[in-house]
Amino acid sequence: MLRAFKYRLYPTAPQQILLAQHFGCVRWVYNWGLNKRKEAFEQGGESLSCNALITELPILKKSDETAWLSEVYSQTLQSSLRNLDSAYKRFFKSKKGFPRFKSKHDRQSCQFPQGVSVSWEGNTLEFPKIGAINAVLHRAFDGKIKTVTISKTPTNKYFVSVLVETTEEIPAKTPREESSTIGIDVGLKDFATLSTGEKIANPKHMKKSLKRLKYLQYKHSKKAKGGKNREKARKRLAKRYEKVTNQRNDFLHKVSTRIVRENQTVCVENLNIAGMMKNHNLAQAIGDVSWSKFLTMVEYKCAWSGKTFVQIGRFEPSSKQCPCGKRNDALTLSDRTWRCECGLEHDRDILAACNIKAFGLKKLITNVGQELPELTLGESVSTRDDVEPRSPRL
Repeated sequence: MLRAFKYRLYPTAPQQILLAQHFGCVRWVYNWGLNKRKEAFEQGGESLSCNALITELPILKKSDETAWLSEVYSQTLQSSLRNLDSAYKRFFKSKKGFPRFKSKHDRQSCQFPQGVSVSWEGNTLEFPKIGAINAVLHRAFDGKIKTVTISKTPTNKYFVSVLVETTEEIPAKTPREESSTIGIDVGLKDFATLSTGEKIANPKHMKKSLKRLKYLQYKHSKKAKGGKNREKARKRLAKRYEKVTNQRNDFLHKVSTRIVRENQTVCVENLNIAGMMKNHNLAQAIGDVSWSKFLTMVEYKCAWSGKTFVQIGRFEPSSKQCPCGKRNDALTLSDRTWRCECGLEHDRDILAACNIKAFGLKKLITNVGQELPELTLGESVSTRDDVEPRSPRL
């Protein structure tokens, strides 16, 4: 099993200079490779391979203009070009997110694919051409180190992410039971509604800090460019953004961990989050709630724990389907509750979570080729071909 462990680094002043050299060289090589590939495509319609770019690195090191590339670890430069190649492959596979040129004002990073060792007694990590850097090794791991990535945040903090091939075995999946299955319906009013009836409040970290962020952005914009006061204002602004990010990640980790620990099967809905973000009225709120990151956390934590993770289709009528089998196609986003013809009154969010659970269990049973059970909450004998696309529950 591959797992990543993240630690805080405390490099000395000379080591910070060496890291800055690595960051700058890696960034330059990435931009150089991206420019070469774009030029080759524009001129001849051909694409340069990753190996073709890597073979040109020794030539660059011998040139007088780029001889400074030889001062850093060669493997980090090669990893930069491999990351560029991976970015190209992702673009052609998903048809979005074309690689962009890196900036020195963003988060900086460099990757060491080999040559890194850990000293648990001395709380240090040894890097080629940099030496031993002090670190807070708060979690131990046992396995083979694959790649190590050093990163620097806009607040001038250094972190290291160690990808390890551990000796841990994935636990065997337990039999699926309805009592150990949960459905999750995400939203904006409430962060998540569970099929148990529990509603998890939306903390709205960005909205609570928006007033302070606007003030810090205003103060930063009034400082003269290149001055020390502008750098101080930039760092204050970056620290505030970092606090919001840390608050959000802490909340997402706690909620996702609790859900995975308490259940054997987790059912969620496959939402078109990228499409929702195009709505400028809701983009900030959707970005603040971080549905995509939350679902990703739940998915990989289920994989680590041997639990089952199920995604149902985004067009399933989860909030419109009554247990009796009838659908309320006239339901709008402003309707938080509705009454069916059979007399049942539904909270749309709780109903959606229960139906997501039912649809997820049905999908699991169908995939393994077993006979379908009797219809449970929200299911009907009608096919899904006649289901009309519905708007997301906000």
